[in-house]
Amino acid sequence: MKKLRPLALLIVILSLPALACGLAGSDGPPRDAVIVPVLANSSLEPWLTEAVEAFNEEEVETEEGDPIYVTLALADAGDAIGQIEGAEAPAIWIPDSTVWADVVDSAAGFGDDCTSVARSPLVIALWQPLAESLGWPARDLGWLDIGSLAADPGSWAYYSGGQFGDSLRLGHTHPGLSGSGASTLLAIVQAAESQQEAVSVEEIQEPIVQASVGAFESAVSWFSSSTAGLAETMAERGVGFLGAAVMYESDVVHYGRTEPPLVPVYPFEGTFVASHPACVNAGADAGLQQAAVQFRDYLLSEEAQQAAVAAGLRPANEAVSVAELETFGVDLSEPQIVFGEPSVEAIFAVQELWQAARKDVNLVMLLDVSGSMAGRKIENVRRAAVQFVEQMGDDDYISVIAFASQPFAVVKYQRVGEGREAIIAAIEQLEAQGDTSLYDAIGDGARLLEDTATAATTNALVVLSDGLDTISYRYDEESAVAALLPTGATVFTIAYGSDADEVLLENVALRANGNYFRGDEASIAAIYDEMSAAFGGAVGVGR
Repeated sequence: MKKLRPLALLIVILSLPALACGLAGSDGPPRDAVIVPVLANSSLEPWLTEAVEAFNEEEVETEEGDPIYVTLALADAGDAIGQIEGAEAPAIWIPDSTVWADVVDSAAGFGDDCTSVARSPLVIALWQPLAESLGWPARDLGWLDIGSLAADPGSWAYYSGGQFGDSLRLGHTHPGLSGSGASTLLAIVQAAESQQEAVSVEEIQEPIVQASVGAFESAVSWFSSSTAGLAETMAERGVGFLGAAVMYESDVVHYGRTEPPLVPVYPFEGTFVASHPACVNAGADAGLQQAAVQFRDYLLSEEAQQAAVAAGLRPANEAVSVAELETFGVDLSEPQIVFGEPSVEAIFAVQELWQAARKDVNLVMLLDVSGSMAGRKIENVRRAAVQFVEQMGDDDYISVIAFASQPFAVVKYQRVGEGREAIIAAIEQLEAQGDTSLYDAIGDGARLLEDTATAATTNALVVLSDGLDTISYRYDEESAVAALLPTGATVFTIAYGSDADEVLLENVALRANGNYFRGDEASIAAIYDEMSAAFGGAVGVGR
């Protein structure tokens, strides 16, 4: 059985003012200002960054004459809930929909005073030539169509003409971290049930629904921790990385102005529309609530709403023109079918279904334990690796290869559920000494993947190193990479510190449709969290 755990990681709300000053401007708040911390969905960043700066420049005051200064931090719904429940809540929270305010413990003070400030349908982003090869826009495409094409390389080759790779790589956000991820799964349920009204927990648990979600999820190549992050990465890395991804229409508009462009496909079965409610914290003092409402009123002004349109959002203020959206490829007649807003119970039920439906992970973890890792470096790596193992599912498999003067298997193809404590104990016993056999470790990891990888699992390799290879004799750089790429595994690499072989590590990750990270003592745990999200780990909201 896979596990769901609340997220209390990454950026705590107490750091919002420092982060937000960077987003809102460098001048900082006026003396004696009422500081209004705003926490918002990542897809709103292009609009809200500009709106916060414009509001602060106007030097708005409260009724008592105190200056108001707004700060901005970004987190998708599930991640935001973990932060709100673990620290001081913001004055305004803008999730995807009001159901997320209901998910938060009532003591947090959200849910009673929420007003939509912008809207955006959930769509399937496709590269325009790829969409056209599937018959778009004349032919309607749906949730189940895209899932079937991603799951069946034969059908994909037939319909795409073989010009966009051997398979359709599909991505969406992590349902425990992002509202769009949970909505994606619920949209599959709605499509499988052929109904517009919100589905019940009982309907989510029906065998045919579970089979539909399982089939769709088995075809997903990439999970992202945030909606904007998914859109930005897809746009940067092109069709070879992802051919299709589920995101908001505004993300397609903002990040998809590439060559070729991304286009929003509106599933014919229907979809959800994010209402982006700005919810005022009822637990804040009266003066802060008043200032928060003044900023929310500004967001609904014609000036701010027109800026929202320019950022690809549909305005909440109906007096604002939406003509500009059509120039971005938005079809304002869509979506023709809007699914009913889910209940809190349905959110939890579909997250549990996803943990059961997602592919199990077969992971090989390569950890540098050479002498240069001694001290705090190895302590941080052990701690982060343990946390990563704690977030893996019971049915996942892990192998751990530590490498110094030579690679040695610490854990070899162990099912996590029955060996979690032993795996953690083995990692905690790692000590740093010796040279760096990086190439041999990659080669050995490739051989282990070749022996254990299956089509039924998500096959992945993580490699962390803080230095150049100094002693390998069985593999060199070229032969190590050559051994790894045919495995088809997704590769994540971490260059830990300034002396790491960044060129090699980045090259391997990008060629293997993975991700490359530069890490230090402060960021290593956050990097492992992000990787856990990409594997579908048990992070984020869930009960």
